[in-house]
Amino acid sequence: QVQLVESGGRLVQAGGSLRLSCAASGRTFSRSVMGWFRQAPGKEREFVAALNWSGDITYYTDSVKGRFTISRDNTKNMVYLQMNSLKPEDTAVYYCAVGPRLFDRSTVVDPNKYDYWGQGTQVTVSS
Repeated sequence: QVQLVESGGRLVQAGGSLRLSCAASGRTFSRSVMGWFRQAPGKEREFVAALNWSGDITYYTDSVKGRFTISRDNTKNMVYLQMNSLKPEDTAVYYCAVGPRLFDRSTVVDPNKYDYWGQGTQVTVSS
């Protein structure tokens, strides 16, 4: 059974930092794109960041470029999202997901292209 478990979300003040972790189990995801999405109350789930299997190709939504960094450790089946200079508008539930094998910018932003999802971790940024 495939399982993704996110952790690291909490309440933080604006300007602060958080590191989200995603632990994958049940199969190896070392050849898959991994992505982070988020969903704020009353809004649709939106793409945040993704990286290819080796971690050397990344893509971010414009609103987090320069502030967030996605990374992975395939030896541990872990994916991370380092979030710096947090803003109140970053408040959301953050989800990690397993995507396709091929990294394509038009594909990795589409949540429908991801097969497995975690339960999410809440990030709240106070002003």
